[in-house]
Amino acid sequence: MKAWHIRDIILVTILAIFMGVIFWVINPVYTLLAAALAPFGLQPLANELLLGIWVMAGPLAGFIIRIPGAATLGEFLGAVVEMFLGGIWGASTLISGAVQGLGAEIGFAATRYKRYDWVTLVLTALTTTIVTFTWDLVRSGYSAYHFGFLILLFAVRFCSVFLFGGVLTKLITNLLARAHVLPNVK
Repeated sequence: MKAWHIRDIILVTILAIFMGVIFWVINPVYTLLAAALAPFGLQPLANELLLGIWVMAGPLAGFIIRIPGAATLGEFLGAVVEMFLGGIWGASTLISGAVQGLGAEIGFAATRYKRYDWVTLVLTALTTTIVTFTWDLVRSGYSAYHFGFLILLFAVRFCSVFLFGGVLTKLITNLLARAHVLPNVK
């Protein structure tokens, strides 16, 4: 397995700063979307629709850097940036960042950090969805919702995580590889 070098640390930090700013920019979008869905009793869907953006730093860092711990570190540092910019969840953002990063890391670990393809991206989206949804069952009170609504929330979350953490991650990685920014990535 590849070891961490200063170049990798700089790259994960740059990715985290970039993604942390995006996380912070999405906060007001979440607030508006939640307010628009609230009259219909669908306010929790705002989180599910946007969660893929908030968890994207993990899969992106893991897929680009390809070293154990990159997904967790990328997601956590992105959360640190969001928090310091004044994110709406304050310091609890750090816990969410750690949980989200761990979810992505499990997907990469399941392939023993040897596969970096669509299978890994789907697996990472699934593990991220399972870990973060389990966390929200406890933290956000999702366990109070009826089973059918939970299935809807889970499905929407998976689609969001796959779209942003899978499809968009793959597209960004391909663009960076074509630009010769990532010479060792195919």
